Amino acid sequence: MTAALDRGTAPRTRVGLVAGGLGAYWPQFPDLLPQLRRSSERVAERMRELGCDVVDVGFVSDAQEGAVAAERLREAGCDVIVGFLTTYMTATMLLPVAQRSGAPVLLINLQPTESMDHESFDTGQWLAYCGACPLPEMANTFLRAGIPFRSVSGYLEDERAWARIGRWVRAAGVRAALRRGRHGLMGHLYPGMLDVATDLTLVPVNLGGHVEVLEFDDLRVRVEKVTDAQVRERVELAREVFELDESVKDDDFAWAARVSVGLDRLVDDFALDSVAYYHRGLEGEIHERLGAGMILGSSLLTARGVPTVGEYELRTSLAMLVMDRLGAGGSFTELQALDFTRGHVEMGHDGPAHLAISARRPLLRGLGVYHGKRGWGVSVEFDVAHGPVTLLGLLQRRDGTFAFVVSEGTTVEGPLLRIGNTTSRVDFGCDPGEWTDAWSATGISHHWALGTGHRIADLRAVADLIGVDVIEVRP
Repeated sequence: MTAALDRGTAPRTRVGLVAGGLGAYWPQFPDLLPQLRRSSERVAERMRELGCDVVDVGFVSDAQEGAVAAERLREAGCDVIVGFLTTYMTATMLLPVAQRSGAPVLLINLQPTESMDHESFDTGQWLAYCGACPLPEMANTFLRAGIPFRSVSGYLEDERAWARIGRWVRAAGVRAALRRGRHGLMGHLYPGMLDVATDLTLVPVNLGGHVEVLEFDDLRVRVEKVTDAQVRERVELAREVFELDESVKDDDFAWAARVSVGLDRLVDDFALDSVAYYHRGLEGEIHERLGAGMILGSSLLTARGVPTVGEYELRTSLAMLVMDRLGAGGSFTELQALDFTRGHVEMGHDGPAHLAISARRPLLRGLGVYHGKRGWGVSVEFDVAHGPVTLLGLLQRRDGTFAFVVSEGTTVEGPLLRIGNTTSRVDFGCDPGEWTDAWSATGISHHWALGTGHRIADLRAVADLIGVDVIEVRP
């Protein structure tokens, strides 16, 4: 949209790579190890092409070398460990790596080409294609050790295999973002929204990370220090990003810009990766005005990769963070209406939105009333880009575990309300009433993230790495 909305620099996913084979082969077949080392170098190169930092501990040939590699990878603090099975190797060479690293393990078996030349190959040449042989041994050992693992088999330049490897690497990046994340929770629960209430202990227990409990006064003192020059600069930024409806009042626009600058300072000062907020307020006092002025700044932050949502919806800000890190955007969403004539589910929300996934230039509309909330000001209106989309909700179960609730559909054309809300029409390929009943039956709260693209395969990978269930709604 504009250089001023450039995303912050997130830490790159750190991949630990260890390749191995049975050392007894090297004196028997002198050409084998050099060939396998070349394959390992190619894997490291392809990993870097995925945008990762690769910690390559080289080639291991026995249990002692495996133990040394395990210690190096433990010290490196990797987000995922990739074990490259180049030929047969014993489980004792990789088990220490998995036990000590503290990171998810991905085993890859990539033989040199699609198939062997059976007429000309000797034993040494065959062994370069034998990476599949130890995979069941590794699986058996890891399962008996209580260590989850996943695997990808293919050949060295197999794009299908690399697509699957890339999915696991992206998932590891999301896991790392959750485990390192600092999530601001400011204000108080919207009164009566029992489904929105989150046990704060369950966030680090289930996902990792830290919840920073904030007061609206933490925002107030920062907004008070914003200069008029900074307000003018933020107004110009907003004019560049948004189309302004004639209903926008200059004073409300300037206040939203002032709050936006203060909100940026809050996020920077507390090093936050997401924010959820709500304050009811009373008769126009300062905290009510702050809460009513959040939408512009929250939308700008969300577009920069810091999901910021209203109604104290911590779990949805986390779901939006997951979708954002997968490149799907992820906008604050709830059900709005069902269109049985066209077969569409209409969904969106008043307030903050992920501007990067708007179907067109987003609109800033002035509102004298925020339905269900006190205060007044400016709000964001847009339709999510048309095409495949995925819903992700974060479910808190009765037993304290979390789960992903997901569904894939398509955003389509159709009439939309012009009331300062994000609104999209989603076609799930079935009766909208049946879909709504099935979605609600999962126990999901009434908010979730709506992101672009069909992402269930990616979300299953993320769920696998963080240890939560996936509930897919597909009536």
